[in-house]
Amino acid sequence: MAGPVLESFLANEAATARLGEDLAMALRAGDAIALKGDLGAGKSTLARALIRALADDANLEVPSPTFTLVQSYETRVPVHHFDLYRLSAPDELDELGLDDALSQGAALIEWPERAADRLPETALWVDLAEQGEGRVARLSGQGPAFERVARSLAMRDFLASAGWGEASRRHFVGDASARSYEIVSLPGQAPRVLMNSPRLVLGPPVRDGKPYAVIAHTAQSVAAFVAIDRALLGAGVSVPAIHAQDLDQGFLLIEHLGSEGFLGRDGQPIAKRYEAAAELLAMMHGKAWPTRLEAAPGVFHDVPPFDREAMLIEADLLVDWYVPWITGEPANDALRAGYHEVWNALLDRLAGSEYTLMLRDFHSPNIIWRGERAGLDRLGIVDVQDALIGPAAYDVASLAMDARVTVSPEIERRTVAAYVAARRAAGAFDEAGFAEAYAIMAAQRNSKILGIFVRLEKRDGKPYYLKHLPRIRDYLRRALAHPALAGLKDFYMAHGLLEERVP
Repeated sequence: MAGPVLESFLANEAATARLGEDLAMALRAGDAIALKGDLGAGKSTLARALIRALADDANLEVPSPTFTLVQSYETRVPVHHFDLYRLSAPDELDELGLDDALSQGAALIEWPERAADRLPETALWVDLAEQGEGRVARLSGQGPAFERVARSLAMRDFLASAGWGEASRRHFVGDASARSYEIVSLPGQAPRVLMNSPRLVLGPPVRDGKPYAVIAHTAQSVAAFVAIDRALLGAGVSVPAIHAQDLDQGFLLIEHLGSEGFLGRDGQPIAKRYEAAAELLAMMHGKAWPTRLEAAPGVFHDVPPFDREAMLIEADLLVDWYVPWITGEPANDALRAGYHEVWNALLDRLAGSEYTLMLRDFHSPNIIWRGERAGLDRLGIVDVQDALIGPAAYDVASLAMDARVTVSPEIERRTVAAYVAARRAAGAFDEAGFAEAYAIMAAQRNSKILGIFVRLEKRDGKPYYLKHLPRIRDYLRRALAHPALAGLKDFYMAHGLLEERVP
């Protein structure tokens, strides 16, 4: 039980249940929670709330494992509830399958002292004891699990400061970054979204002494989201209203725009929604955007440029990760030099392109469909913190070649046509220049994504991204069909980068 200690006073059963929710929001596979306390200290209340929050089922039956010794639940994180009271010796844990449970999910362990030294060193210890009219919880431990729980408790304090301290918390969505989102609910109030956006951890230097995130201009703090969100809201774009913010800790309490997306019940993309999103982009691209935006009094965010250095470091993800995966060996110096040569020649052609505020990940996972509304207000936009000043064509390519959804050539054509028609209707528009920039940006983005999806599998242990690779290769082939990309197409073909094969 060595390590730092957090202490929380629990005034009643409801407060104990909220602590269970707070623990559930922080739980990950491999975590072990050692739950101590005398009879009546609230262990059952806490355990029940934790498991129900993981299951997102307030009425889930959670019996005590006193007689079965272990109860397992297939929740968001599989959780195994152990009661070691009747354990005769620590070695009996082998028969109960504690190690297997931690390899598959998380473990919640009552009477943990009977396990002696068999619990992981990184176990989180929760000691409940009566104190006055309520009880006190003392949490101790070390390592990532304790750090996650400490952050989750800080999020509860943030909610309390915003008048939402008694809200229920449920996991909403995570993404490929360290950010996560929860739905928080209070009786009589519309649900809100709790955004957890820790400061970006910069990796090691990769080029010219700078980390990848610095070169690619990835947002480093939640202030970027706040500043971009406020600017978009002021320009008539439906982004979440921000109800409360803590820029230092990276917490936001924001409007919940809804959950309906761009797919029909058959799982297929709905063309009209993509066209509407293209029209929203056309409206945005007709505006002038400042590059210095305010996130709070005296706190400003300077919107970075999508410059050549950023474009190339992103495109390099293909040679860093995808090339070794598809060919079975690392990219050599000759391949890298040839790759940079063809890409630099292409990026030279962007010199005369229209530049604007570029949201960077303008695709279906980040767009909410609100069909009950009218016009462009039907589209709610989230995940805007990585916006740059870059080619207007980039976001159109991001939308029309949606990385997570198979957009047919026909829907792609209709999406681009809707954008072009809206731009024409608003005034002069260089359609040929846009078409060339669209192809270049589509090729750059899909080359980057091929590398990212392999990196997510190889480095981050997320193999489910590999299923998207055939779609991304198809998008890349479409982009390379533009005459301006003939040199890049020849390079990719010569090195087998478009082939449907795995080493």
